[in-house]
Amino acid sequence: MTTQPPLSNVQKRDIEAILHPYTPLHRLSEIGAVVMQSGKGVFVYDTQGNEYIEGMSGLWCAGLGFGDAEMIDAAKEQLETLPYYHLFGAKGTEPAIELAEKLKEIAPVPISRVLFTSSGSEANDTQVKLAWYYNNARGKPKKKKIISRIKAYHGVTVMSGSLTGLPGNHNGFDLPVDRVLHADCPHHYRFAEEGETEQAFCDRLAASLRALIEREDPDTVAAMIAEPVMGAGGVIVPPKGYFEAIRPVLEEHDIMLIDDEVINGFGRTGNWWGCQTHNMIPTTISAAKQMTSAYAPLGAVLVPDGIYQACVDQSAQFGTFGHGFTYGGHPLGCALGAKAIEIYERRDILGHVRSLVPLFEQRMVGLLEHPLVGEARYSGLLGGVELVADKKSKRSFHPGHGIGPKTVSFLEKRGAILRALGDTVALCPPMIIKPDELNALFDRLEGALDETEAMVASEGLRSD
Repeated sequence: MTTQPPLSNVQKRDIEAILHPYTPLHRLSEIGAVVMQSGKGVFVYDTQGNEYIEGMSGLWCAGLGFGDAEMIDAAKEQLETLPYYHLFGAKGTEPAIELAEKLKEIAPVPISRVLFTSSGSEANDTQVKLAWYYNNARGKPKKKKIISRIKAYHGVTVMSGSLTGLPGNHNGFDLPVDRVLHADCPHHYRFAEEGETEQAFCDRLAASLRALIEREDPDTVAAMIAEPVMGAGGVIVPPKGYFEAIRPVLEEHDIMLIDDEVINGFGRTGNWWGCQTHNMIPTTISAAKQMTSAYAPLGAVLVPDGIYQACVDQSAQFGTFGHGFTYGGHPLGCALGAKAIEIYERRDILGHVRSLVPLFEQRMVGLLEHPLVGEARYSGLLGGVELVADKKSKRSFHPGHGIGPKTVSFLEKRGAILRALGDTVALCPPMIIKPDELNALFDRLEGALDETEAMVASEGLRSD
């Protein structure tokens, strides 16, 4: 049993001052936090001087990596010009206008207006309010329920946390709230029946969705929200044909499709939007994260003309459009968002991602040879490696063993950072990563998997 080194002064200060999200708080005083000090390219450095390949782009968001000089210069210029202003009461700023124009230009479907928020959670929360507002405006006040999916992740506010389909985000918080429904998870590996093809699986999920809507009454269902690739639920890539199968069901029952692009957007899957990669045709779109490459907080909701006109009609009825955020459309975030999109275009980041996809796929497929790996899922530079106790039966490890977290802990000691989503190890490297850096990330992951396998064997963890 290894002995935990004593905590440094900065780690002790951290424990006494910070309430850490998504952290086993009951163990924090024992393990301490890794306190980061600097970053450059795909690397970050902690206060002890240790170097790590940041294989998760922070939290799926730092697509341009760390320390990009153009982004830093854009931030300085905006802070010197106008460090803050808002969009309330018919006020505007040039950065907000420029970014909204760019988003409309690259949007995968016709978009009329952009409503800015501070985060992806706020964007998805706003999506629900807009769906309710829209249906009130068109005389359908009962049409308010929102369908999400099991294992979805849409945020942590009261409503977006309710849309999230993960028990860990509900336990102890009295979530989900009313008006939220959860449909089947489109994960063929885990939820297909024996011998069921991907197409048959998609057809069954579409039939199940139809049954859910009809059971609830279509006149009470406003929208369905979906990530093209499900992120925090385990990097679940939908089977080919999934969105084509559910689209007619939604259209038949006059149900909007909200596209949560918070993780998928801005080149991550090899296209501007994940919906383009996975043939999803949305009504509205939520964006955040790589929109600014995480150099400043910002989220956005992209709405079509029909919903915008409903907002105008409601404003005429009530005297104003009563929604918005103090920092929604913050000029710093918008300036960085406009600059990030310019960089994505000028440096052909989408082309770079596509050039790396064969290597990423090759290394992901190679992991299937490892005795711990049951499935390797990927789309563009987004991947999930599911660890199992038995490959043939797909039997999972007992959750109490924490195999995923132990794997990423071993990996951290090898100088790379990935994220454990249960027993799925997620990969989401900065889109600027070079082939040798990508290979180094996978080499270190393979070493960590070997170390985990040795631990599993020595402690007999497969038998539980």
